[in-house]
Amino acid sequence: MSTWRRLDPRLHLAAAIGWAVFVVITLAALAAAQAAAGAVERRARDDTSRLLTQFAIQVRQTLAQALETRRSVLQATAAQILASSDRDSAGLRRHLEAVQQQFPEFSWLGLADGGGRVIAAAGGRLEGEDVSMLGWFVQGRLQPLLGAAVRPPPGGTGPARVIDLAVPLTRADGRQIGVLGAQLAWAWIDRLQGDLLQSLNASQQLELLVTGQGGLVLVGPPALLGQKLPPEADLSGAGAYQVGQHAGHHDGDGGLGWTVVVRQDTTTALASAHAARRWVFFTVLLAGLVAAAAAVAITRLLTRRLGLLAAQAQALQRGQRLALALPPGRDEVSRIGATLAEVLGHLQQEKQALQVLNTELDQRVAERTARIERLADDARRAAVTRERLRLARELHDTLAHSLMALLTQIRLVRKLRTRLADGELEAELARAEEVAATGLADARTAITAMRRSKVGDDGLGPALQELLARFSERCGVAATLQATPAAAGLANERAETVFRIVEEALRNVERHAGARTVQLSLAERGDEAAGPVGGHIAAAPAAGAGVPERLRLQLIDDGVGFDVAQPRPGHFGLAGMQEQAALIGAQLRISSQHGQGSRLTLDFET
Repeated sequence: MSTWRRLDPRLHLAAAIGWAVFVVITLAALAAAQAAAGAVERRARDDTSRLLTQFAIQVRQTLAQALETRRSVLQATAAQILASSDRDSAGLRRHLEAVQQQFPEFSWLGLADGGGRVIAAAGGRLEGEDVSMLGWFVQGRLQPLLGAAVRPPPGGTGPARVIDLAVPLTRADGRQIGVLGAQLAWAWIDRLQGDLLQSLNASQQLELLVTGQGGLVLVGPPALLGQKLPPEADLSGAGAYQVGQHAGHHDGDGGLGWTVVVRQDTTTALASAHAARRWVFFTVLLAGLVAAAAAVAITRLLTRRLGLLAAQAQALQRGQRLALALPPGRDEVSRIGATLAEVLGHLQQEKQALQVLNTELDQRVAERTARIERLADDARRAAVTRERLRLARELHDTLAHSLMALLTQIRLVRKLRTRLADGELEAELARAEEVAATGLADARTAITAMRRSKVGDDGLGPALQELLARFSERCGVAATLQATPAAAGLANERAETVFRIVEEALRNVERHAGARTVQLSLAERGDEAAGPVGGHIAAAPAAGAGVPERLRLQLIDDGVGFDVAQPRPGHFGLAGMQEQAALIGAQLRISSQHGQGSRLTLDFET
């Protein structure tokens, strides 16, 4: 356990220095190993790429030479046919069959006349058929042809690769009498490229990829056969292969324009590089560990006197010593010891002064604590008062109106019960019951509003939109909302108070104004021209960041209007709105005249 404590950098400076040196040397070793291994790997990649490129050149040259030899055979056969006097179909067929027997890689040989009809073919295949639309005949009439293609097989089991050869039959006078065509079996190409790879190096595990003109894959993995690779195609498989390639030229290889790519698995190609990387890494890391261990030992030796000084300081702290023994010498450790001894003397003097000061501070803290408790009591009483006022406004806005209407209805029934018929009395009682139900619904709505803050959850804009929708549905009054997106995003306690003011104002419009339309706007002060979003009830914009500091809310109706200056005993709606506006420091103005509607303007800060 003591050994581990000596290695804890939090307890011993020597351990901290040793660990720091260890980390630095280890990181340097890792960086050196990475750099050396990277250099070895890059060199191995370059060497492998050059070797594979040489393999590709050899493969392509051998393939081109073999194909050029077969085209020369076809040209010699055409010259023999022109020089021969035996021009009937049977004689020509025998001549072609003899050539096929000598060169079995020709899967088909045939002679077509100038009109494109096959007059003779090895084995009689396609004799008498019209080949005037086939590519080898069309191009063979113009010049000797050597071309590769991938065609759908007759059975539809996979792509069929063929090599077409064709030479024109032209007399000495320049008159063309036909085209000699041939097809090379692709199995011969497969055998040829397999022998080439085997002869290069069987232990290299090489993979051959041959593409024709336009990037058409002729030799390669089955998944790529018949596909066209773009020029920028990654043949390395995202680094899985090392690639060497050689592209052909049309003039030098009879028009094939093949590109030969030789690939080798990266793991196999770079096996030696990876082994060198591991060797370099572990060698440098081992050297770093040895250097770090030596650094720890040397550090412990050099910091021994500092450790003794620290042990004395701890004994002094525990009360086991009364003074420090100054370490000998003139270095940093000696100066630290002298400084500590001087500091200890000052601390003893200051300790007594601190005791006196602590006594004074305790008295001050006790006084401040009592004062804070008194302020807290005052704050709690103010909060209770505000909550009572809010509950009074809620009860006035919901239950008081309904109870007043119910009381009026009951008094009317009592006064006229002897004059009313049974049906009229029943109707009055039904209206009284409806008023009571409405009051109960309003009370439940108020309770729901107290328990859940629509404004705090969705923002002032969406809450006002929903309020107008319910108002319009309940009263049949056309209501529109005009709001800027920034203002509609307000969702704090002030927004909740503004919502309550609008709610009371709409309740007054519903009960007293007899209005047909109501317009509500909310915008930054000085920017009240924001137009309605459209529809019977305007869609309030979504809440967003960046709410302006100064907003203005206006509510306009086209109702009967009223005299603002005339007092209304027993009605506390306007007074309640003024009280709520005062709570948030807002300015509330109401203007109205008989027959000209009413306008409510609320200026407040967010």
